[in-house]
Amino acid sequence: MKTIKGPGIFLAQFLDDKAPFNSLDAICKWAAGLGFKGVQIPTWDARVIDLQKAAESKTYADEIKGIVESAGMQITELSTHLQGQLVASHPAYNELFDSFAPKAVHGNVKARTEWAVQQLKYAAKASSNLGLNALATFSGALLWHTVYPWPQRPAGLVETGFKELGDRWLPILNEMDAHGIDLCYELHPGEDLHDGITFERFLEATGNHSRANLLYDASHFVLQCLDYLSFIDIYHERIRMFHVKDAEFNPTGRSGVYGGYQGWLERPGRFRSLGDGQVDYNGVFSKLTQYNYSGWAVMEWECCMKHPEDGAREGAPFIQNHIIRVTEKAFDDFAGTGPDENLNKRILGL
Repeated sequence: MKTIKGPGIFLAQFLDDKAPFNSLDAICKWAAGLGFKGVQIPTWDARVIDLQKAAESKTYADEIKGIVESAGMQITELSTHLQGQLVASHPAYNELFDSFAPKAVHGNVKARTEWAVQQLKYAAKASSNLGLNALATFSGALLWHTVYPWPQRPAGLVETGFKELGDRWLPILNEMDAHGIDLCYELHPGEDLHDGITFERFLEATGNHSRANLLYDASHFVLQCLDYLSFIDIYHERIRMFHVKDAEFNPTGRSGVYGGYQGWLERPGRFRSLGDGQVDYNGVFSKLTQYNYSGWAVMEWECCMKHPEDGAREGAPFIQNHIIRVTEKAFDDFAGTGPDENLNKRILGL
C-alpha cells in the first residue's frame, strides 16, 4: 500500500483579479499558508501559466515549477477541462462553449476544435517539461442531448457517437503516450463520459488505450445516485487522479435528479464544501488506499453557500485528516511465530 499525497488544491475556482488570487506566486503562498502542499493548475488561465510557452520552453516550465516550489508547494497536475470540452461539442452548445476558446475562433467550430486539440497536445508536452505524469480533462459530448431516450434513439446512434469520440481523442491519447502522460477524464454530467458504462464504451472505442484513465470525483456520482465506493472496486486500476469535493442529494416530492432547471441553491443535488455534504470520505480514502492509489488528493471547491476562502481553510485539514498513513506491519504481528515450514506441515497434518 501507498500513502496518498496531499492535501492539494485546484486553483481554478480561486483565481481572481484581486491579490493574493491574481498571480501564481501569491496564490501559492496563500494556499501554503492554509496547509496545502500541492496545486493543480488550470491551463486556460494566463494569470498562472502560458500553456504553449510551457510546452515549447523547458526554461519557462522550470520557472513555473520554481515559483510553486518557492512557496513550499508542488504542482500536482495540469488541468485542461475547458479545452477538453471543445474536442467534441454538439452544435446546440456552440454559442455557450465559444467562451471557452479565444475570440479568434468563435463561431468557427472547425477552428475551435483544432485549437482545443492543439491545446491538449501542448498540455502533454508541458506536463512532461514540468515532471508530471497525469493530466486532467473533460471528454466533451456529442451525445449528451440524447442522454434520456426520448425520442427513441435511432439504432446505432450511440455506437456512431462513441466511434467519433474515440477517433477524435485517439491522436491526443497517442500524444500523451509519447510524453508519458496519463490523460484522466473527469466523469461529469454534460460529458459523454459521465459514468462507468460510458467510460467502458470509450475504452472500447480507443482500443483500450493505456493512457485513457480516470479522475475520480465522488461528488458527481452522488448527484447521479451511483455507488461511488463500488466504482472504486471496479475501476481502481484506471484511477490516476482524485478530486476531493463534497455533495448532497435530497430529493423532494417536487424535484429529483434533473433539478427542474433550478439554480444550485434550490436543486436537490448540489455541491458542498468538504464536510458539509454526504460523501463518505472515510470510505473513499480507505478504498483508494487499499488499491494503492499513489497520486494526490486535490480539493476542488464548489459550494453554493459557503465562502470559498472558508472552504479552502477547512479543506486542507479535512483532507489531511483523511489521508491514511499506511502501516508497514500487520496489526497481529505481535502474535506471529515466524516462518517454520515443518510447523506448517504439522498444523496441516502432513
